[in-house]
Formats: sequence, structure tokens, C-alpha cells
Amino acid sequence: MSLNQRFPLGDAIEVDKLVEELRAEPVGGRLRVGDPRVVEFLTKFARKLLAPATARRFPELASLGFFLRKGEIAKALSTLETSGDALRFPRGLVFHVPPANVDTIFVYSWALSALAGNHNVVRVSSRSAGAAETVLEALNAALSEVDADTAAAITATQRMVTYDRSDAISGALSVAADLRVIWGGDASVAALRKYPLAPHARDLTFPDRSSFAVASVRGWQNASEAERRGAAEGFYNDSYWFDQAACSSPRAVFWVGEEDGAREAGQEFRKLLAEVLATKQHVTEPAMAVQKRVSAYGAAVDGLVSGIEFQGNGIATLELADPAVLPREWLGAGTFANARVDTLSDLVPIVLRKDQTVGQFGFTKEELTEFVTELAGRGVDRVVPFGSALTFSAIWDGYDLLTEFSRLVTVQA
Repeated sequence: MSLNQRFPLGDAIEVDKLVEELRAEPVGGRLRVGDPRVVEFLTKFARKLLAPATARRFPELASLGFFLRKGEIAKALSTLETSGDALRFPRGLVFHVPPANVDTIFVYSWALSALAGNHNVVRVSSRSAGAAETVLEALNAALSEVDADTAAAITATQRMVTYDRSDAISGALSVAADLRVIWGGDASVAALRKYPLAPHARDLTFPDRSSFAVASVRGWQNASEAERRGAAEGFYNDSYWFDQAACSSPRAVFWVGEEDGAREAGQEFRKLLAEVLATKQHVTEPAMAVQKRVSAYGAAVDGLVSGIEFQGNGIATLELADPAVLPREWLGAGTFANARVDTLSDLVPIVLRKDQTVGQFGFTKEELTEFVTELAGRGVDRVVPFGSALTFSAIWDGYDLLTEFSRLVTVQA
């Protein structure tokens, strides 16, 4: 029952030995919430990600680096104020199981858990590549640049491992954990839940989610040419960075306003989006191009769409026959359901609990607040401008993660 240690880089280790090491108190004392040793390490790591060569190759890692800058860390920790008789402490040992399709999400949840003072073990998929491998290289490089006490504390308390599917290993890590964090969809949650936790422990789950975009016809008409181009580029980032497989990437676009204006705005938007793809030299792999056509024609056969338009291999637009019936599953990178509604209120009955992010363009804060208030919790966890759908936040899927990764102890005399 051995695991490959990817960070800190080391020899294969037996699972029982790994748990024993993670349970031990590190030299220099146990980690605290906002521990300076963790902050020092994360800021060194952030600098590696923000290096120009890395940021150009993997723009999503630049976003991660920005998230982990010292000022951003301080801002996140400032939200953990306690009052009265309460003191805040780490939960203990946290076992993270991230998805393979968005191969950097594990860093966000791990970093926040470490900032809360937890000891962590992260299972990194054996299928991870590209950005995930660069992250692991940056982590190990940063470890060599911090002082000896910090390096010793991080090495003792933070591990990222890879192992083949194993009931014994997953079971041992689960029963040892004080908190288990499961990303990757309904099937992953169900599969991991078959491994029991300790009686005091619990799961923090991130199951299948779906997201969509809304654009105001009036807002588009009033926008400058630069703002419209900015919207198209932001939408590209939201949709194409992870081949539209991220839970927060939009899979449908709703134009809100009168019909003629919506048609013209949609056409111009897709034209600008195609120009962004050309500028970015976006390449759609042949298998993906086939996948998109199979999905599009399948939706037509099912009666979900009234029209299909392909703009090369990069963009497929599916006109919905009924805006209330939209495909929420992944249909292939660059495949978007498209529909028009009169008002944001028309979308309220459509929203489901699994709907996570609404990307928006052209609405006022008051309009968006009214929409979310009308939803009354039936779905949607975040509303963000085009270009911010993939920007991670310490509040995700409705959870305040630093709060979830810590616990309160009350003291009265």
C-alpha cells in the first residue's frame, strides 16, 4: 500500500507511515491559523507561478499566483475574525481528492486548508499533466528557498501523493482524516463516500455543477467597442481555459431583452469571440470537433434545439427550442446553448440547485441583486462579470472555505 510522494518530492511511502508522519507535531510546534511558516511558503510559491514564462504558458497559474500573494492572503485571513469567548483552531488532518479535468483546483483548497493550520494530504491524479506538473515543480522549488524551520514544518505537514486506485489506501486516508474534501462530480462523491470516516469527521463535497451566462441587450447596445471586445475576451477565458469542463464555465448564454436587439447582439458577440479565438491561435483538436458535432446533432434529435450554427471548429451555437429546457452536461469545448428571455426574472424557474456560476455582462448591481434575491437560494452561488468565472475565491459553492477548514473553541471562566 505505497504512495508516490510528489510534494515534497520523496521516496514511495506506505500509507500507515504517511499517516503517522502527518499526525506528528512538527519541529517548531503545531501549525496555527494563519501560521507565518505557511504564509512564507505560499508567497514564495506564488512568485514562482507569477514568473513571466510560467504565466505566459499557463495563464490560469498566474491567477493562482495572484490569489496567493501576501496581500491577498492577509485579506482572506482578515475575514476569520472571532468574537466573545471563541478561539479558532485548525480541524486537524484534511484529505483532499481533487478532479482530474481541472488540474489546478487542488492547489486552492489545499492552500486555504494549510492557511487554516491543517495538516494535509492531497491525492493528485496520475492523469494530471501540463499545469499540474508545473505546480508540483514550483512547490518543490519554493520549498528549497524558504528557511530551514519553514521547510521542516511544510515537509512534515503537507503532502501531495499519487497512487493507483486502491480501496486500502483511500480507506486508510479517509478514516485518518478529520475532514475529507471531495471534488469532481457526483460519481466521485459517491465513490469516496463508501470509505467510512471517523465518527467526528465529515465531508466537504463539490459535486456536479453547471453554469451559464447572461447578457443584457440594453447593456450591450450601450457598451463601447472596447467593452464589447473585452466581454468577448473575458468569455473566452471563462470557457476555453479548461475546455469548458470547469464547473464554473458557461454552457449556455441567455440574452435578456427584446428579440431583434438580442439577435443582433448575439451575432456580433459570436463574431468578436471568433476573432479572439483567431488572435489566441486557439486550436480545436479533431476529436473535440467530432465530439461537438455529435453532441449538437444529438441535442437536435432530442428536440432540445431549433437551430445549429458552427463557426469553424471553435464555436458551436445551439438555439434552444425552449429556454426552460437547456442541456447542462458538457457537450464539447466551445459548444454553447443560446436563448433569449425578456427579463432576468424569466430565468428564476429555470435555475436548479446544481447551477453554480452566472457570468454576466451589462447589468447593474441592483438588477443582479434583485435576481439573486428572487432566486431565494434555489440555486446559483456566485454572479461574476465575464472573465471572472474561473477566478477562485475563498467563498466557493456557497462555502466560506477558511471557516470550513477551521473550528471554534469557546472558553469561559
